[in-house]
Amino acid sequence: MSNQLFFTPGPSQLYPTVTQHLNNAMRENIGSISHRGKEFQMIFQEMKELLSDVLNIPPDYEIFITSSATEIWEKIIQNLITKSSHHFVNGSFSERFYNFTTAYQLKSTRQISDFSQEFGEFKVPDEAELISITQNETSVGYSFNPEEIKYIRKNNSEKLIALDLVSAVPSIPVDLSQIDTAYFSVQKCFGLPAGMGVWIVGPKCFEVSKAKALKNGIVGSYHSLAELKKNGDKNQTPETPNVLNLYLLKNVLKDMQLKGISSIQNETKYKAALLYQTFDHITELKTVIPHPVNRSKTVCVSEVLGGNTGLIEHLKSKQLIIGSGYGSFKDQHIRIANFPAHSKESIEMLVDEIGKYFEDK
Repeated sequence: MSNQLFFTPGPSQLYPTVTQHLNNAMRENIGSISHRGKEFQMIFQEMKELLSDVLNIPPDYEIFITSSATEIWEKIIQNLITKSSHHFVNGSFSERFYNFTTAYQLKSTRQISDFSQEFGEFKVPDEAELISITQNETSVGYSFNPEEIKYIRKNNSEKLIALDLVSAVPSIPVDLSQIDTAYFSVQKCFGLPAGMGVWIVGPKCFEVSKAKALKNGIVGSYHSLAELKKNGDKNQTPETPNVLNLYLLKNVLKDMQLKGISSIQNETKYKAALLYQTFDHITELKTVIPHPVNRSKTVCVSEVLGGNTGLIEHLKSKQLIIGSGYGSFKDQHIRIANFPAHSKESIEMLVDEIGKYFEDK
């Protein structure tokens, strides 16, 4: 078990320094400190400063933590939408956020793209108050073209834009000045154990949430934006948070900063190129996303002609754990994570083993 390498799309391989930071956390009794104390406040403040630097977050944006990115969907609905949102759906997770809004009986709309091609147009209904975009769709490995986000922003300046950054940052560059709120969970590109989400919130969102509350709209309770900001201004949280994961995130951010984000992003491109080159050169594999501009660099997905069971089991016998397809594609697709925790050497070893499997068939 300890020799296994996890290329699953989340939870995935832990960042190489996590074990060291866990040991330090035990020595420092991080799991026992008060979330109202100065030590926690310092950890939270440093995490926010590091994340702002790593992701180039605009200075007037706030950073909050939650239990997961899934929770943030609900908080966005409660705080930022009164009647309707519009969703660009390019896979199962972007579809799921839309389904959350219909469960709240909102009159939301969606535009569904066959992931074999780009969205043909970007028409947003006038009544939509918020536009949802998924930067990197983990289910099928579809990456939203950044130029299209700029186009949507330009043509919808009065609407809020929410950007799902799960399995995207910091591995790919994102211009957060183009959006109003963004979010991610830590068990993918940041290489941490699951159990924490990060919510980035711009100033316009606070105005919208306040206006909704003044009209007696439901904006949530302990995770209303007003409550999050009131506590965040003191580097605290409304509830007892996942202090250990927050501590780990702070330290992994510091490690990534030292390595250099441009270096991480360049390595991501190199490793993704290896994976897609492998898919293209093996007859039994077929890259799911045909257009390179929409191919995820962090979750590389291929169809396996004849089914994926044999390949997955072969790699497992070599201590290499990859992901199966998501949902209805469970038995047809393979999903391979390409996160900062995955070294160039480990990806090279993986593609070698994939090649050997098909050579021996």
